[in-house]
Amino acid sequence: MASFTLHGIPVSRGIAIGRAHLLRPAARDVKHYLISEDKVEAEVARLTDAIAAVNRELQTVRRDLPADAPSELAAFIDVHALILADPIVAAEPLKIIRSRHYNAEWALLTQIDELSAQFDEIEDAYLRERKNDIRQVGERVLKFLTGTASTFPTSSDPHEELPQMIVVAHDISPADMLQFRDRAFVGFVTDLGGQNSHTAIVARSLDIPAVVGMSTASTLISEDDWIIIDGDAGIVIVDPAPIVLEQYRDVQSQLLRERKKLGKLKKTPAVTKDGTRIHLLANIELPEDCAPAIEAGAVGVGLFRSEFLFMGRTGGQHRLPTEDEQFESYRKAVVAMKGRPVTIRTLDVGADKPLDKDEETALNPALGLRAIRYCLAEPQMFLTQLRAILRASAYGPINLLIPMLAHAFEIDQSLMFIEQAKQQLREAKKKFDPNIPVGAMIEIPAAALTLPLFIKRLNFLSIGTNDLIQYTLAIDRVDHEVAHLYNPLHPAILYLLHTTIAAGAKAGIPVAVCGEVAGDTKLTRLLLGMGLREFSMHPAQLLSVKQEILNCDLDQIESQVKKILKTFDSAAIAEGVERLRTL
Repeated sequence: MASFTLHGIPVSRGIAIGRAHLLRPAARDVKHYLISEDKVEAEVARLTDAIAAVNRELQTVRRDLPADAPSELAAFIDVHALILADPIVAAEPLKIIRSRHYNAEWALLTQIDELSAQFDEIEDAYLRERKNDIRQVGERVLKFLTGTASTFPTSSDPHEELPQMIVVAHDISPADMLQFRDRAFVGFVTDLGGQNSHTAIVARSLDIPAVVGMSTASTLISEDDWIIIDGDAGIVIVDPAPIVLEQYRDVQSQLLRERKKLGKLKKTPAVTKDGTRIHLLANIELPEDCAPAIEAGAVGVGLFRSEFLFMGRTGGQHRLPTEDEQFESYRKAVVAMKGRPVTIRTLDVGADKPLDKDEETALNPALGLRAIRYCLAEPQMFLTQLRAILRASAYGPINLLIPMLAHAFEIDQSLMFIEQAKQQLREAKKKFDPNIPVGAMIEIPAAALTLPLFIKRLNFLSIGTNDLIQYTLAIDRVDHEVAHLYNPLHPAILYLLHTTIAAGAKAGIPVAVCGEVAGDTKLTRLLLGMGLREFSMHPAQLLSVKQEILNCDLDQIESQVKKILKTFDSAAIAEGVERLRTL
């Protein structure tokens, strides 16, 4: 067989070398047929029993989670249980059986496909990828209906060492990933998924090389093929030539040696060679993420994405998390960080990621009723979240972060709602920090170009580079047709980053970067040379960035960064950034 290379989305760094093991989706084997009237209720019972069996299985998996399982897994399994219990998954297929006389598998797939189509209309990458959770739940039920299950290589001799295994699948659910923990599992490749899919998040938490979004990998790769995953480049090499295999084994050995060295930096302060202290913070989605953040040496949480508390819920406002539910989650995070600051971003949902499937999707959702616009249009929902965050501030330092601000009146209205929430808590005699810092996400070009509006009214700024780049360049980075145009080093992006950081420094207010750019070691020295002193990233990226900081002398790089910022030549910028890494 000739060697070939596949390209996908890199989500977890490192090199993995092993034999391919394919997981075949049950949906591919589903038969479609009509049932007679007298067998309808029996078919309904068959699907009901399968859903109940999957629910029991999820509860068992949740209960038996090993102590060292990534914290994300428990939350993702809970989300799957919520999806399974929702009438749109549990009840609608039963109606299809009764009304259309479809067999159980066909009815379930019909409903899952309809829900997936609704998620495809969502503009935001993070929530759009949640459709995979619905598909994974459906896949689990189908396996019960069809009597199929994931199979893994086994040995008759318990002492025999199996070759390292790389799982290749159309998609992998978080619960299924637990089956890999006690096997020689070193990486995985999936057709579906993106940077924010659950598969990607768990891969980063397990620190396992992975490439997702490969479209046809599961059909092109055969069982037992030798494959190499290059998690940094986002490529998979199938049936590599001996010389290529040897080269990657050398790179893998070097990476393992470097990783061991990085582990020794956990308790080392992030200080440049010239003595400048840098604050390295963690991005989290769940309170349980705080433990790995502290373990990696984070001095605080730079971004707590509160959307996750609202995930897996449908049915409109009555299915939103209560104030007490939210408060408990925020309080857990604050307590877990043991006095380190926690920055909580208010809800970032909207017309592009509706909380209710019956809500209409905007014609151009990226430019629609999103984030703070949505919250200001739903004042009771917003006040509930603000009260929960404020109550948690009684247990430790919290920074309150507002996303997608662009106008002075949005800032003023947000501050007014915060004051209203404070007054409501005073009347209820509930404790909170009256001086809680309030900041803005700088993620719309209009915000980056009118910084005095923000600096005058707020306590800190946090640059969300993911959205800032997409809005500035008009690029959806998950759209494969234009993803190659997504460029953090575009002169316009560098200008907006530098002016925001400089304006914050001049005004004496903290500025952080919390997008993917913060965790990219190729850009660490560039950001330091711009004056950035707060980086927030996934905990798995923290030690690599810290190493860059420890080896950096600001006096040497600042003059070089000034030259980079003066040029509009893309090649010169790329060359200058590369030169920074040698200083």
